[in-house]
Amino acid sequence: MPAPAPCPSDPTAVAVGEIVGAHGLRGLVRMRAYHPPAASLVPERTLLVEHAGEWREVRVTTVVRQGRGRVLLGLAGVADRTAAEALAGARIRVRRADLPAPAANEFYYHEVVGFTVEIITGAALGTVSSTLPTGLNDVWVVRGGGREYLIPVIADVVRLIDRAARRIVIDPLPGLLD
Repeated sequence: MPAPAPCPSDPTAVAVGEIVGAHGLRGLVRMRAYHPPAASLVPERTLLVEHAGEWREVRVTTVVRQGRGRVLLGLAGVADRTAAEALAGARIRVRRADLPAPAANEFYYHEVVGFTVEIITGAALGTVSSTLPTGLNDVWVVRGGGREYLIPVIADVVRLIDRAARRIVIDPLPGLLD
């Protein structure tokens, strides 16, 4: 089967995982999901595969979740182990419009980049620049006032995420901002 044709890049597409290798002989790829359980990966969804500077649209045929962020994907046009191995290192992206809507108490990490962060007293701390996965809990990198703060994304610290105002209110643990 021919390889899918290149498509234009989409800078708004959200990276959801990375292909780490092939699985078996029939073209399944092993993917490490950035934020398990990777609910946006479902059969018949069109994904964007970013590999070696090129972007391709690929339709998902099979999804098998294996736990701990591991997912096996069947992709249209990837029919054998050689084709699957050729995708190792590719980043899997989903168009924002195809992401499932988060529940009222949930959010996507890409949403909060650029949000202002305030302390519960009202003092401005800075702006979220990225999220670091640490295993136990994730951490927001907040930059402001010439400093960088690492804010744990836990209920004891994060008190409010206000999407409409693009702000986050935190109640820092003792010593967190020192």
